[in-house]
Amino acid sequence: MWHGRFTKDTAKTVQDFTQSLDIDWRMYEADIQGSIAHVRMLGKTGILKPEESAKIEAGLLKVLDEIREGKFTPSESLEDVHMNIEARLTEIEPLGAKLHTARSRNDQVATTTRLYLRTRLQALSDDLRGLLSVLVSNAERHIDIIVPGYTHMQQAQPVSMGHYWLSWFEAFYRDSQRLKFALSSLNECPLGAGALAGSTLPIDRFMTSEILGFDRPTRNSLDTVANRDYMTDYHYFASVFMIHVSRLCNDLINWNTQEFGFIVLPDEFCTGSSMMPQKKNPDVLELARGKAGQVIGNMLDLMITLKGLPMTYNRDLQEDKRGLWASLDTVEAVVKIIAELLSKVDVDGELALAGLEKGYSLATDVAEYLVMKGVPFREAHAKVGKLVGWCIAEGLAFSDLTIEQWKEHIPEADPAMMGILSARESVNRRNVYGGTGFAQVRRQIEEAKGRM
Repeated sequence: MWHGRFTKDTAKTVQDFTQSLDIDWRMYEADIQGSIAHVRMLGKTGILKPEESAKIEAGLLKVLDEIREGKFTPSESLEDVHMNIEARLTEIEPLGAKLHTARSRNDQVATTTRLYLRTRLQALSDDLRGLLSVLVSNAERHIDIIVPGYTHMQQAQPVSMGHYWLSWFEAFYRDSQRLKFALSSLNECPLGAGALAGSTLPIDRFMTSEILGFDRPTRNSLDTVANRDYMTDYHYFASVFMIHVSRLCNDLINWNTQEFGFIVLPDEFCTGSSMMPQKKNPDVLELARGKAGQVIGNMLDLMITLKGLPMTYNRDLQEDKRGLWASLDTVEAVVKIIAELLSKVDVDGELALAGLEKGYSLATDVAEYLVMKGVPFREAHAKVGKLVGWCIAEGLAFSDLTIEQWKEHIPEADPAMMGILSARESVNRRNVYGGTGFAQVRRQIEEAKGRM
């Protein structure tokens, strides 16, 4: 009915192939919200009579009620959410045929998508703040527990478990800033850009922008209908967030194994085996780790679609939302369940400390002690490294050595050095800004609370 140029109806196969209801019907509220702003502007500028504008708005609200109440079922023959709503509006109120004045589906789609995405990202921002809060709470709970810090999956140096949780606070806090940028980049109003060149009618783009809560209208009509940068900004946030989630999950999965054993996962977030009665599998963590690839793939999907498109609008862009919705649904689910799981994670501090005492994670402390006695660091490094090799050959830990054995290998060793050879003292002495010293971790916790 809207395609007056054509003499034949669209083929059913084409309708099935080109429809986007499965993608965009979820945006019905945002679409009606944008249409109400548009028709109010048409009435205010005199393009429509005020009474016409009011009747159309009333009709739109009735359509919204019908959808919410399940009384209105959209038709694929009308392609998308936008056409379905306009068609039903016109059935209710014939003046609805004037709604599309000074508007194209190009700027309409762009506006509807931004409105919908903005609402979802604002909610996601709240959920992410909840995750940050859990990490700070965990840091407070576990500040006095000492665990091995790893590089290359080898014990490196002892750290406060609170310091570990705060490392993820920093990562996810940066993600929150990326999400904030994604929100700001979409908060311009496309309405009035038309198909690509604006309108000859005396519309007021600033009015519609203000009604819809955007910061401003978009600045260039060509760019408006072609732009999907704001989606890539979201996808970049989502991809980096899921990379962080995946790495965190990987740590917890490893540390929950019997070989490590110092992380205790809540039973209600694990599953058993269909065959092996003893199993407690970290399925939630594994699934969250596995979903990271899907989210990253959705970002690449959109970028590859965009890279070959000419200015301005092309129907390829209809597919921009399929991966976007999948990513949103995944990230929203992950941030909630990971926050809940982390709030119930426990740490076996005794087991973690026992594992540290069997190794040589205090080797750097010894080398730095020697530096304070005037030994060049490279020389101190070599001496301690040779001692470690001898201990491994003899099957001894640092805690097994007497002062005489220390002095045999490192003449500069003295009884005072023996006082630093504990994991707790090692952590406590790392009282440098950003370090794992207990005083620094407490400072970081307070700072993190302020930043949230």
